[in-house]
Amino acid sequence: MSQEEFPTANQNQPAATPIQRWQIEGREWWLWGLAVVVTLVLTFGIVSLTYFQLHPQTEGTYWTDLKEWVRGLACVVLLFDIYTLYQHLQLQQIRRRLAERDQLFQLITENAADMIAVVDGTGQRIYNSPAYQHVLGYSAEELKTTSSIEQIHPDDRQRVLEAARKARSTGQGQRLEYRIRHKDGSWRILESTASVIRNAKGETEKLVIVNRDISERKRAEELLAHSAFHDGLTNLPNRALFLDRLQRALVLSKRHTDYKFAVLFIDVDEFKVFNDSLGHKVGDEVLVQIGLRLTASLREVDTISRPQLGQAQKDDTLARLGGDEYTILLEDIRDPSDAIRVAERLQSRLAVPFTVQGYEIVVNASVGIALSTAACAHAEDLLRDANIAMYRAKRAGKARCEVFDTAMHEVAVRRLELETELRKGLELSEFRTHYQPIISLKTGRITGFEALTRWQHGDRLLSPAEFIAVADETGLIIPMNRILLREACEQLRSWHAQFPAEPPLTMSVNITSKEFAHPNLANGIAETLKQTGLDPNHLQLEITETIAMGDPEKAASVLAELKALGVRLSVDDFGTGYSSLSRLQQFPVDSLKIDRAFISQMDSDAESHKIVQVIIMLAQTLGLVTVAEGTETEEQVNQLKVLDCGFAQGYYFSRPADHHVISDLLLRVNGRAATPAKANAALAGG
Repeated sequence: MSQEEFPTANQNQPAATPIQRWQIEGREWWLWGLAVVVTLVLTFGIVSLTYFQLHPQTEGTYWTDLKEWVRGLACVVLLFDIYTLYQHLQLQQIRRRLAERDQLFQLITENAADMIAVVDGTGQRIYNSPAYQHVLGYSAEELKTTSSIEQIHPDDRQRVLEAARKARSTGQGQRLEYRIRHKDGSWRILESTASVIRNAKGETEKLVIVNRDISERKRAEELLAHSAFHDGLTNLPNRALFLDRLQRALVLSKRHTDYKFAVLFIDVDEFKVFNDSLGHKVGDEVLVQIGLRLTASLREVDTISRPQLGQAQKDDTLARLGGDEYTILLEDIRDPSDAIRVAERLQSRLAVPFTVQGYEIVVNASVGIALSTAACAHAEDLLRDANIAMYRAKRAGKARCEVFDTAMHEVAVRRLELETELRKGLELSEFRTHYQPIISLKTGRITGFEALTRWQHGDRLLSPAEFIAVADETGLIIPMNRILLREACEQLRSWHAQFPAEPPLTMSVNITSKEFAHPNLANGIAETLKQTGLDPNHLQLEITETIAMGDPEKAASVLAELKALGVRLSVDDFGTGYSSLSRLQQFPVDSLKIDRAFISQMDSDAESHKIVQVIIMLAQTLGLVTVAEGTETEEQVNQLKVLDCGFAQGYYFSRPADHHVISDLLLRVNGRAATPAKANAALAGG
């Protein structure tokens, strides 16, 4: 504790005060004075009675009166002695109480965890409690021979001296927190309070100063503050701290037009794949290593982004927003091309394989760049722009970087509006189920249908191309397809009753990637089949080749669960992905749907024709049924027949339509072989 420091806060003093001690001393002096006076009076009385009687004739009476006087004086002396004894006992009792209080004060000060010091008006130590040695390591002798000002941190000394000056002039100090050097050389943080000891005149005479070591509390507060603004996994700044730094950069750019910066939004491509397959522990370690590599790479590329400054990149310019998303504030760039070069450099560094727990993991990242030249007033807006650019990079093929522009913002706003309208459409039951017939190329009969969603948005009927991508990204596709599946199953039951056939009509329903990843997919389908009473064998679920081959092990497990329900399985858009024939053979699928991209060109492109032929031959070898999608011309249909394709669907036969139109079509063609032209004419007539 500084000798010159006088904190405030008056407290009750645990020991005897100077006023109490002055009252005791005054009482003792008064008692002694009274004793002297009484003694002098008695002495004078005795002398007077003994030596100043001059009338011998009254000698007998004299001695009688003298005896009476002596008795009276003896009584007075006795009373005085009793009174003196009483006062002495009172003083002894007061002294005992004061001694007990002094002893209690000593016990408290010597055993208290806080450091207690008594200083005089000049700031000199009168007393230091043993806690000084426990907390700071200094013995009482060392405290006497050392200057406490020298022990105070140089940055805090002036503040302490100023508080001491005020204390001397006002008699009151202030609560202080300051650093003081421990005997081992480390720094401790103290918090000081004090009580004022005043003399009989009410003047400040001494201070009892209580110092508390709050170093641990301060460290805990700093840790709490650090945790509030840093990511717990990577220890990088989090979203809150990054936005704070970004807002400061925005304010600076408004003040200085030559100050430019950029925000890089980095998202790891396909992180979920290896995170789910290798485990979250491996995934977390990859995220930590990505953070370390980005930090090291930023320091290396700093000369690219800030060549004129030549100083190290600040730690809070790199942040982890959560998941596999990182952001970088690239300050003081000269040109937008600097940000692109930094992004490409970071991508190349991340592409170097990571080794985690024996696994070699290759990481690619998509980067979105937003420049300070964008008309943004808030940090959140600039971060949003960088995020939009990152999503554009992903849609463009991943492992790319894109720079935000105004068109992106307009697309993002439209997407947000569309998402809101989609949610409202679900609440208002605006989605309709349409059906496209699947035709047997051998018999020309309708053998089944594919159920497709249409959106009756106001007076417009929107096709899936206008909303299905947003619905899939937001997860709204899941409730939409539940409605679709239930209505399709109910409608097929109705058609079975109206148009009995052998084999019965079937219904195909697409399963999206979001649905395929849902853990309750099989249970949900089983529940729908139970509620609608549809035979599972009449329901066919279509999974795209990309979904099936994205994670073959998981796909095999999910497909096995679905197959156990008794439904049929089909690989949709076959030929556009990268199927392994061995894995395809292991999947419990029943049919392949040839992608429309090959069908639409097979009558004009020899290579597409060859691909279709190979797919049909492959399916026949594996014992699978083939369905050609997107057939639009008679020539395509004839070629498919020559190649021995089993089934086809497309505009040549029928456009997707609601159940009323399809019921009319079934009524016209059911029970007899219908040519494609007749089926199309029947639909047109309906």
